[in-house]
Order: sequence, then C-alpha cells, then structure tokens
Amino acid sequence: MTSHTPTPPRPDCSPTQVTRVRDGAIAPATESDFVAEETPVALEFNGISHATMLASPADLEDFAVGFSLSEGIIDSVSDVRGIDVLPQCDGIVVQVEISSACEVRLKTRRRAMAGRTGCGLCGVETLPEVLRPVAPVTNGSSVRIRAVLAAMRDMRTRQALHDITGATHAAGWAGGDGAVALLREDVGRHNALDKLIGALARQAMHAGDGIVLVSSRASFEMVQKTAAAGVAVLAAVSAPTALAIRLARDANVSLVGFLRGDDATLYTHPERLIP
Repeated sequence: MTSHTPTPPRPDCSPTQVTRVRDGAIAPATESDFVAEETPVALEFNGISHATMLASPADLEDFAVGFSLSEGIIDSVSDVRGIDVLPQCDGIVVQVEISSACEVRLKTRRRAMAGRTGCGLCGVETLPEVLRPVAPVTNGSSVRIRAVLAAMRDMRTRQALHDITGATHAAGWAGGDGAVALLREDVGRHNALDKLIGALARQAMHAGDGIVLVSSRASFEMVQKTAAAGVAVLAAVSAPTALAIRLARDANVSLVGFLRGDDATLYTHPERLIP
C-alpha cells in the first residue's frame, strides 16, 4: 500500500515484495511493501476455551479485557485476576483468569465461537444470545457536534497501522473537546472496538464522558459494545444498520453515521448533540 518502513518493527505488519501497476503499465521491478498480520487468537477463561478470533497480534491484553466486558463475561476489570499471552506455532493463546463468580456465569453461556475477520457473532448458538439485552446508558450530558467532527478527523491522522498497510480498522475515544485520547487498530472492526474498551477499562478512564469513533459501518454489535462500555455517543464513518438504530434508540446511545469532513447524519437521540 505504501513504501513506509515501520519504525520500530511492529508485530502487526510484515514486509512483502509487490509489483506495481501504474497507469495500466506493470513496473519492471518489484518493491517492498507492508501488509497487516492476521493471526488466530484463542481466548481461554480459567482454562476454558471460549473463542478464537482472527485479529491483529497487538494490544491483546486490551483485547481480552474489552472482549470480556463487551460480551458480559465480566462486570468490571477487577474481575480479571491475570492475563497471559502465549505465542504458539499456529497462533496466540490468551489465557485470562477471572473470578469464580464470572466463571460460573460463563459456563452457563455455552458459547463457542470460531471468529472470522469482521465477524463478531460467528458461532453464537442462540438468537437470544445475539440479541442479549444491554442496559441503557445513563450519561445524558450534551456533546458539541463540532467536537465529534473534529474527533473523527483527529482519529484519521492517528491510524499508523492503516497508513502502513491500508488494511485495518480503528476505534478511538475522544473527550468533549474532540481530541482523541486513545486509539486501537485491528484487521477486524469488532476487535478494534474491543481493544479500545479494554484499554479504557485498564487505564480507568471515564469513558462515559466522551465519544467512541469507528472507521467502519455501525453494526448492531458495535452499538451493543459501546452501550456496554457506558458511552453515550457512537460515531461511524459509514452507515448504521436498521437493527443498530433500533438498539441505539433503546440503549440511549446517540448514533452518528456518515461522519466525513464537516458532514454527518444523526440517527438516534439527536438532542444530545448541540451546535
């Protein structure tokens, strides 16, 4: 995608040789480029194999915590007793030790997923598990639409892995001033959001006071994860789905789509967004 050389080397991208085509003509020599890594990441909770996702092999502690929170496996970061990231020959195993109460609840879920890039629901066994209820967000503070617009522009300038590879999504969190304070990237949009949620929790940031931004469409599960994190504003580059809009309305989440330049579309709870 680019000729940038990552400095220092990153675990989430690798060099490769490519042949360019410019103006319809094939270049006579190959060039070095960088591509995003996509690695099987298996999540185990107290020795129980729970999910295997294809993800970027970075920020995996954040991913484990964020996934656990957004999936309702744990109630808070304090329920995590420890995390071990163990590289294997064919992927990475992330072993998460959780409280005994959370382990009991997990065993009742009977969920075993085989994740694929961009798919956050593969392997869910029942429809109620997909459409599990999420508590409405109680934060009702207003957010300036100019701050949301500025935050999306700021996030785009911070997507280092995307700039190198052109193949990843980002999820960011910005405060009321529109400055992005935290950002995570991944080959999967759901994974990027889980990593962000985990990072917010591990750093004890007051997520509910800000804005979640995603460089993708706003699916039902993206809204579900945002609401689970207690954030009242979700802003997406692309469109939401109808199911996402219905959930955002019920969960008291202001859903903003088609956020590009100085333009946006407000789908739910527009009263929270002020000039």
